[in-house]
Amino acid sequence: MPDQRPRSRLLYLLLTLATISLGLAARQMRASLPSFINPYLGDVLWAAMVFFLIAALRPAASTRWIAIAAAAFSLTIELSQLYHAPWIDGIRHTRLGGLVLGFGFLWSDLVCYAAGILLAAAADRALATRRRRS
Repeated sequence: MPDQRPRSRLLYLLLTLATISLGLAARQMRASLPSFINPYLGDVLWAAMVFFLIAALRPAASTRWIAIAAAAFSLTIELSQLYHAPWIDGIRHTRLGGLVLGFGFLWSDLVCYAAGILLAAAADRALATRRRRS
């Protein structure tokens, strides 16, 4: 069933900020996390954050459209990591640039992005169901 309600921009901005906070906390607590999660958690959370941010910017869009837009954005960022001109590598070597753009292309990142977008889309659907019941 298509989405029949606009999302709350505030809620999705809060979800974006919460996801960013989780991602930064995960970076600080790497030693405490299981080794099979460490390399992937940040990328999963990054893609979920992209989904939530797009949902905040386009609250009336369908979950499918947001997921496709988040996947396209994430793929573009990952493919940009194949390009290594001095100017963009300079941006990547700043804290914010590294968090947003990453450093090197990895196929596993694409799988993580898909997982993060699917998790965020599932959360979006759950929120939509809850909102319809209210």
